[in-house]
Amino acid sequence: MSVHAEHKPWTVPALAEAKGQGRRLAMLTAYDAGFARVLDRNGIDLVLVGDSLGMVVQGHASTLPVKVADMAYHTAAVARALQQALLVADLPFQADATPERALDASVMLLQAGAQMVKLEGAGPKLGVIGFLAARDIPVCAHLGLTPQSVLKLGGFKVQGREAQAAAQLLADARAVAAAGASLLVLECVPSALAGEITAAVGIPTIGIGAGPHCDGQVLVLHDLLGLDSGHRRPRFVKDFLAEGGSVAGAVRAYAAAVRNGSFPDAAHAYA
Repeated sequence: MSVHAEHKPWTVPALAEAKGQGRRLAMLTAYDAGFARVLDRNGIDLVLVGDSLGMVVQGHASTLPVKVADMAYHTAAVARALQQALLVADLPFQADATPERALDASVMLLQAGAQMVKLEGAGPKLGVIGFLAARDIPVCAHLGLTPQSVLKLGGFKVQGREAQAAAQLLADARAVAAAGASLLVLECVPSALAGEITAAVGIPTIGIGAGPHCDGQVLVLHDLLGLDSGHRRPRFVKDFLAEGGSVAGAVRAYAAAVRNGSFPDAAHAYA
């Protein structure tokens, strides 16, 4: 059964309204029109064209080789299939190294059909966020495990477990919101810390490996479908295809689990 008529098309202001109403947001990645259409018709609120395509579509070991042209191509394909979900696209590695580079890349992605761009980190990225927001480009920030920093981090590791690191993450979350971000992804962050951040910022938080206290959740579509990406399966991943019975059923099961709070549970989160 399609839930395509459940909600009006999502807008950036509607995301803030959802947080105020306590409505959990369901987000998934997509990289082509066919899967994007399934997500759009089966209860997904936000679709992310992630630079994760470098790993699950292109077969790379990380997201670092992905180019802006790759992101624009896949963003355009996904955008053609969406009628309700809000489309977010990643700025790939070093596309946001300067405000001017970020603006050029963001314009390409918005012209391809994105409604928001996502960038990783705080610190020097705060100026980039403010620069884009001042030019009417909606921004989703991304803190915690930031895959584009995998070389610096020494691998894909949970972030914010030590007191000093947790305090820095909280400060960074407040800073990206103050800089003008409209949405915040928290990746591989202890559940309690993600809950503290969610309560502290006025923008919606989207968790991936960040526990049940975020305002919404996101997974890579291939992980949700139990597909082997050639990489180690993270703890926060759940195969919804097994219980959904079909791709559309898996998407509906995921959206329902996010909204009723049953996903993620303790088995899919970090302490």
